[in-house]
Amino acid sequence: QVQLVESGGGLVQAGGSLRLSCAASGLLFSNYNMGWFRQAPGKERVFVAVIGWSVSSTYYADSVKDRFTISRDNAKNTVYLQIDSLKPDDTAVYYCAARSVRARGVPATGYDYWGRGTQVTVSS
Repeated sequence: QVQLVESGGGLVQAGGSLRLSCAASGLLFSNYNMGWFRQAPGKERVFVAVIGWSVSSTYYADSVKDRFTISRDNAKNTVYLQIDSLKPDDTAVYYCAARSVRARGVPATGYDYWGRGTQVTVSS
């Protein structure tokens, strides 16, 4: 059974930082690109970032690329999202997701497995 479990969310003041983690189990981690999505209150879920097996292969949504950094530790089957200079608009549930390395198409599509999310709340 595949499980993706996010952690690291919380309540943070604007300008602060958070490091989200997603621990994967039940899958061959090397077979998957790992992504992050977020869903703000009353909004649909949107793509944030993705990383391939090679840590140099990353892609970010334009809205976050200057402040967010995605990384992965393959030995720990874990993907991270470092968020700096947090803004109130970053408030959302953040989800990690897995996409087969064989998948094609734009980076925001083709994800097979999803975590249940971790809440990030940014106060002004």
